[in-house]
Amino acid sequence: MPRQPLFSGLVIDESGSIAESALVGDEPCYVVDDAGFRRHIPSEQVDRAVLAQFADLMKGSEDFISEQAAKMLGQEDVFTKAAIEQQLKNIDKQFDQLMQTGIPEDMRAYLGMMGFKIIINMHGEVLRVEQPGTANDEGGE
Repeated sequence: MPRQPLFSGLVIDESGSIAESALVGDEPCYVVDDAGFRRHIPSEQVDRAVLAQFADLMKGSEDFISEQAAKMLGQEDVFTKAAIEQQLKNIDKQFDQLMQTGIPEDMRAYLGMMGFKIIINMHGEVLRVEQPGTANDEGGE
């Protein structure tokens, strides 16, 4: 179990306030203000819901993603591509490891600057995930 929420600083409640991070015992939580009552939501339920959405986005595209990742690494050989593709097919194991190690603070800061946000309700249900590059505006300026 990580010592802090995976997406600390990137989780926002329905009113637009950043959910604080806290520990209840040794369990990391997001803290949402519910009309003055501070609701402590176990971070694992939110974090896993977001990671599941990422996994769903990748499903069926493992071949393409592995090919592009190999190109970015400058190692376009068959073995590198196959290794990356295998890792993508076992993404749940990668997410388990990520839950243990966490996301580095500078990476979370970068994600925040790029507009990445997770909006949750007071019960900890993920309402939506706003990701850079997936603009949901109507094409205006």
